[in-house]
Amino acid sequence: MCAYSELWVTARPFGELGVVPCAVGAPYAVLVAEELHASGCDLLVSVTSAGQILELATPPYFVLITRAWRDEGTSLHYQPASEWSELRADLASTIDGAFADLDEPVFTGQSWTTDAPLRETPSAIERARSNGVHAVEMEAAALYAFAKARVRSAVCIAHVTNQMGRVEGDFEKGAADGAEESLKVISLIACRWRAECR
Repeated sequence: MCAYSELWVTARPFGELGVVPCAVGAPYAVLVAEELHASGCDLLVSVTSAGQILELATPPYFVLITRAWRDEGTSLHYQPASEWSELRADLASTIDGAFADLDEPVFTGQSWTTDAPLRETPSAIERARSNGVHAVEMEAAALYAFAKARVRSAVCIAHVTNQMGRVEGDFEKGAADGAEESLKVISLIACRWRAECR
């Protein structure tokens, strides 16, 4: 990995998973994705902390991002301008139904990817709501654009941990700052994907 990243490896029943912590923001997330791609990574799963836009439940919960509204610049280096970056349909089908037994629910939805929190103004949030956006995060649109350009497999998950700082005690991520539940989600995706690829 590059000078700013570490790669941790954890053993799971179906094999090893590599974990790169704290790849925050679209430019850095794509840098890490490029390095993993060059190193032979076949499946990239991104779990990012996200703010709630349209309520699906009381946080914390997860959203499998099927479409990410492009409001950052990194995706433009991989795909021509368009409103959305999308999860590949075959990947969505592969992991459909994988999350039924988790403690934290996993919903399917849309996110707003922005690398500049200053853009999260009331009018921008309302526009996101009117576009059916469930969560705001900083990486998914760029990672889906990267995956399409490089013909790679990428799945982006938003861990909705806050209501944009509007309630007391916001930003609760759960046990171990959400790491345990996040690892369960990643493991289920990887297990389904590996079974599909045999």
